Amino acid sequence: MSFSAEQLSVQLVKAGCRSNFKIKNINEFMPANSKEAFYVHEQSGQAKIVIRPIFEVFSADFDAIEGITRVKDYFHSSEMTRFPSRIYKSAHPIHYGIAFKVTSSEAAEQFINKLSAILAQ
Repeated sequence: MSFSAEQLSVQLVKAGCRSNFKIKNINEFMPANSKEAFYVHEQSGQAKIVIRPIFEVFSADFDAIEGITRVKDYFHSSEMTRFPSRIYKSAHPIHYGIAFKVTSSEAAEQFINKLSAILAQ
């Protein structure tokens, strides 16, 4: 079953996250009581949460959540301005992060709870 970015955005707001902006198919969010940005991206009807590459060490923790699947490679987008950039398929740097496919509202809530717990450490 496909879980859309719109459904994911609604669930994130219910979980206390705030939406900062939406450009094209990228929506920036921040968890409650945090200034750590993450992004929601939709491609072919499938929602993804994209976090900064520094959280790659926690990939297995996020991937262990039922309904969350890590996307194999880094996700690149020029709209993710709070993320670091690197040279990728171009002469110019582009922002990148780690993407996770989300398939349910429960999975989205657990993902945000896990991210908030990591940020609170």
